[in-house]
Amino acid sequence: MPTRALVFDFDGTLADTESAVLRAWQEVFREHGTELPLEAWYAVIGTQHTTPAMFALLAEHVPGIDPDALRPKTKARVYELLETLGPREGVETYLETAREHGLKLAVASSSSGGWVNPHLERLGIARYFDAVLTGDLHQAKPDPDLYLAALNALETDAHETIAFEDTPHGVTAAKAAGLTCVAVPNAITESLDFRQADVVLPSFTAKPLEALLED
Repeated sequence: MPTRALVFDFDGTLADTESAVLRAWQEVFREHGTELPLEAWYAVIGTQHTTPAMFALLAEHVPGIDPDALRPKTKARVYELLETLGPREGVETYLETAREHGLKLAVASSSSGGWVNPHLERLGIARYFDAVLTGDLHQAKPDPDLYLAALNALETDAHETIAFEDTPHGVTAAKAAGLTCVAVPNAITESLDFRQADVVLPSFTAKPLEALLED
């Protein structure tokens, strides 16, 4: 069955936002005299629980912190780090090629629409997508709900749709929805376990989309 659609995770896949978010949290922890354990970050990456999990962990090390006071500062630092960020290398070529082949395109992200949509616009890639599904309206990954919603929005079946992910949680969600899943880890997630993925690529430049579609 030929591929008719592609569904992309956002954070860490289309753009390496996760590096900026991780750096901001590392700075918060260091300002409070402690370090953020990477294993704690890996446990929540690609889900909707990052912020509450980080504040809960920080509170274990520094009792009496005020999350409401820290949240605006942390958010502002993330946006400062993201100001010069572009799409991951090779992403725009994939999107252009997909359009040339008449494929439908969607984003399926555990993050909120208020985070994802402005970044897609700023990155200059919003125009490529027929649908954007986000975690404020659907169950976050590793639940398959976002991918099922993407299939519904694109009017395609799972066996004719490929998902692109950068975290094991995302791969789990895509596979649970029945999609073929290509993992494209980034510098933050490359050491994680992607055995559940159908294909693992070190980057979007490692294999042209045409070659991937022919496999």
